[in-house]
Amino acid sequence: MKKPKRTAKRSTTRLRELIHRTGKVLVVLHPPSAALARVMEKAGCEAGFVGTSGVVGSYTGMSDVGTATMTECVQIAGWIAQSVKFPVILDGDTGHGGVMAVRRLVRECIHAGIAGVRIDDQPIEGKRRTQSAGVEVVPIEQAIARYRAAVDMKNELDPDFVVMAQCYARDAANSGLEDCIARLKAYMENAGVDWVQLESPHSVAEIRRARAAVTGPFSFMKGKLPRYLSLAQHLALGVNIAWYPGFTHHVTWAALWDFMRDFHKREIGAWEDFTASRKSRPYPTPEVGPDGEGLAKQRKLEERYLSQAQLAKYKK
Repeated sequence: MKKPKRTAKRSTTRLRELIHRTGKVLVVLHPPSAALARVMEKAGCEAGFVGTSGVVGSYTGMSDVGTATMTECVQIAGWIAQSVKFPVILDGDTGHGGVMAVRRLVRECIHAGIAGVRIDDQPIEGKRRTQSAGVEVVPIEQAIARYRAAVDMKNELDPDFVVMAQCYARDAANSGLEDCIARLKAYMENAGVDWVQLESPHSVAEIRRARAAVTGPFSFMKGKLPRYLSLAQHLALGVNIAWYPGFTHHVTWAALWDFMRDFHKREIGAWEDFTASRKSRPYPTPEVGPDGEGLAKQRKLEERYLSQAQLAKYKK
């Protein structure tokens, strides 16, 4: 008897395993596009986050002030998630509405192949970009209802789908540190989310306090820290997830900026020098692989569907 063919592990299951892994830090990065996500995958990326600022904003050209719609965000994140094998998390902003909108957001994410969603505790009206002035948070009861709606929906469709709560209370105009720590604990214990994130720590001591209050997957953004913490520093704090999403954008922007300025000065000479400089340092190109819906699959299907006369084009 033939052995049953092994199926690939679902991205939701893989993400759940990664956020619970100990001894090694999971690094979360922005995949700026599906093509660049393939390059990142070849370089060893383990998880990606599609933010409404860095990623969705780069497609739409709009700022992260609550203007991106749920369908736009899911569409873009879905393209990226379907192009790679590593799990992709979507920035769900405030959930894009009440509890029914939150349920739809989770459902659409799961159907699009997205592994998890991060939902904020900011109000829908006046939603602001991270580290912006004027940030507020909704009452904790409203936030818990938002997260419970997300958790219930994922449990109905795919219990491995990851719901992440982003807490903005630390710097919110209507909140502070004590409320922030209480919210992180409540989001995990009362709402049942899979992962909580502290948006704006002011010190390592605050990270320690938050980590001590939360049992389960926890991460933090750079916030008001003077620098990003290393992976070793994360482990020393008992934090197994490092949030570094924006690095990929800055590196890409800088490389393109440098080339464009050189190109305007030296025209084709800039390209020729670039290709010469890379001869001993080859880089991967992000074409669709033989297992994807690309040229190899197209030819294979044409050989199945077309006549010999139609296939004669391949002999030229």
